[in-house]
Amino acid sequence: MSRDDIHDVYAEAKERGAGALYRDWAAEYDVDSAKLGIRLPGVAAALAARHIPRGRGPILDAGAGTGAVGETLSILGYDGIAAVDISPEMLEIAAGTGAYAELGQSDLSASLPFEDARFAGALCVGSFGPGHAPPTALRELARVTRPGGAVIFNLVERTWREQGFPAVLDDLAERGVWEEVERTKPFRVYTIGEPDHLTILFAFRRLQPPG
Repeated sequence: MSRDDIHDVYAEAKERGAGALYRDWAAEYDVDSAKLGIRLPGVAAALAARHIPRGRGPILDAGAGTGAVGETLSILGYDGIAAVDISPEMLEIAAGTGAYAELGQSDLSASLPFEDARFAGALCVGSFGPGHAPPTALRELARVTRPGGAVIFNLVERTWREQGFPAVLDDLAERGVWEEVERTKPFRVYTIGEPDHLTILFAFRRLQPPG
């Protein structure tokens, strides 16, 4: 089931749920993304490499999909990468990259199946669009990241404010959970298609809990 319009994808996710969307799209997802010239996974992995040194410990790829981010990190010399995603069909493809030390199904609207401060860094790339993971998932990403680690994620430039992300970002900062260390300018997710689909990448540093 091929899809080539990101607006239709978001609408379908709202109507059917992300799990059903990616169950049916998994087999064609990489081909459809390649046709549009997707570059977000590579840019996100590059930003992560700037803020998460190799050898510091395991990394979480939340909403890993077919594994493009994790595979890029693996090529760059990272190991101990864990993947979670709502879709077992997408995770099966991710497993084929050989980039992941562990994989598990998890809905980002719920609690992540990891203990506090387990990871040296956490990424969530492509999972915060309309009909996808809610802003509250950021709290879980921060929870499982150890002090000094980085949380890297992207938000859809057109919708992130109305989706409610600013309130969660500000709350975590005001409570001393994390601090923003980098924010990109809006850029195109795809180099060939969808010229109006812009995203922003964020990097937050996890802080030492008070007391």
